[in-house]
Amino acid sequence: MNIRTEAFPSSRLVVTSHPLSDADRLAEESVLARIRRHFAGFAGTPREAYDAMSAWTPCAAGVGFEAVSDGSVQGCWVRPSQAPRDRAILFVHGGAYALGSSQGYRGLASQIAQRAGVAVFSLEYPLAPEQPFPAAHDATRAALQWLGRQGVAQVALAGDSCGGGLVLSTLGAPVPDAPTVASIVVFSPWVDLALTGASFNDPATHDPIFTPPMLAGAAANYLRGAEARDERASPLFGQPRSLPPLAIQVGSAELLLDDSRSYAAMAAQRGGDVRLEIFEGLHHVFQRAVVELPPARLALDNAADFMSTHWCR
Repeated sequence: MNIRTEAFPSSRLVVTSHPLSDADRLAEESVLARIRRHFAGFAGTPREAYDAMSAWTPCAAGVGFEAVSDGSVQGCWVRPSQAPRDRAILFVHGGAYALGSSQGYRGLASQIAQRAGVAVFSLEYPLAPEQPFPAAHDATRAALQWLGRQGVAQVALAGDSCGGGLVLSTLGAPVPDAPTVASIVVFSPWVDLALTGASFNDPATHDPIFTPPMLAGAAANYLRGAEARDERASPLFGQPRSLPPLAIQVGSAELLLDDSRSYAAMAAQRGGDVRLEIFEGLHHVFQRAVVELPPARLALDNAADFMSTHWCR
């Protein structure tokens, strides 16, 4: 397997392309077939179906779980043994702003926590359409403040899909009393609800998960008439002057591929330490398939290593 890495001398952007082996391609096809069968035959609601799929990611060994309900902050602590108390990872789940839960994402959060050796707070945020924009954004900012009140001095931000967009949206304005953001790791972040990315608008993009109408409908369902380019909804249009160290992972077979490319390029122009990993031939948030896909395990290992490298000593 020939991994290609390209560093751009005019910035601090490093792009790594991970090719797909024949064995991994077969595993990817099996994962996608299982996803299609699941949604075609599931008898419950879309939210129940999504949580059931998310729960395919197994819980890592040696990790404990503690539900949290503290005023407006809801979620779950995911703690590996011997985790430091002054550091935490804030994880915000995906689901197009309408699906997903901290319960469904216990497995993925635990895989990150175990690898990083740091407790993860997996946020339960309000879902659309019942609570549209900016409710999820406001809940993410409130969680950062709450972590500061728990004695967390440093935090790494992490999220997948719209959750990646939500953690990046918190950078647009200071969050009073929040911990220092040491690093950010996002999986296939949705950072442009105006849907202007070249990959989104290219008919040659064959995304095995999403169609353009699906994402356009999800954006409208969340925004409910709000401006799509509002930086709280689309952080691509509101990057701060400087960012913490940032790692982005994305599959090449995604409508949202250029969300990742564009955000990484703009962040690097601001002088940030940016790592963009493109996993060829893989689908949206493939990291959940940690059992079936060796590239998913590699991606999570790399994510944890990136966080570990950037904690303030």
